[in-house]
Amino acid sequence: MRTRTFALTAATSAVCGAALLGPAALPATADVPVPGTPPDTRAGLAPEALTDAPVSAEELLAEVRSCRQISRGKYRTDANSSKATVPVCGTTDAVFWKADMDIDCDGRKTKACNTRTDPYFQSQTAFQTSRGKPLDSARLPFVVVPAPGRIWDYRKSGLTGGSVVAVIHKDQVRYAVIGDTGPAGIIGEGSYALAEELSIDPHPTTGGAASGVTYIAFKDSRVSPIESRAKAESRGEELARAFVGR
Repeated sequence: MRTRTFALTAATSAVCGAALLGPAALPATADVPVPGTPPDTRAGLAPEALTDAPVSAEELLAEVRSCRQISRGKYRTDANSSKATVPVCGTTDAVFWKADMDIDCDGRKTKACNTRTDPYFQSQTAFQTSRGKPLDSARLPFVVVPAPGRIWDYRKSGLTGGSVVAVIHKDQVRYAVIGDTGPAGIIGEGSYALAEELSIDPHPTTGGAASGVTYIAFKDSRVSPIESRAKAESRGEELARAFVGR
């Protein structure tokens, strides 16, 4: 900023001197960030841009910190587990459980899922496609629920084949459907395709996750056709937003 010089006369020097000693108007300055303060990466974003972000694993897990147990007992995670440790918990809109993930390769025979890759391979699934065919475990993300039994009957919780399930592993969220049933006393299983989506080793005999998988099954959420990944994903995101209160 340039300053102007003035020629002061004796008559005006006193007045000018008083003015110079008085309060001066300082030029406006821009806000200066405090050193060490991280920038706000959200600056300039409209509020709707923040609320339109996909529901995160952190948001979903915050809603299932405590368990109101609805199962009559607890499930084992594997046939050789010594103890039953996993309850099924309930909320107004969903049921959930926290377990491992074994790999289900049943259904349509493919290069990834067959009797050579999986000695327990079965060519059928409890629920079928809209054309009456077995589901394709290698392509469709789906969850296996325990067959109805004394511990819990998924049907009495508003669930069926095609019901939408949010599955969380580490910081990842994927939406799947209920596609098969397993032993009545064991819980924690997903399809080959679901494991791949969650960055879990999908091999039916050597893959899976030993723990750290959360399953949130939304009540009365059946999508059709069951084999539509797009419908499961869009409906899942919609239900998840309501679940976390967005």
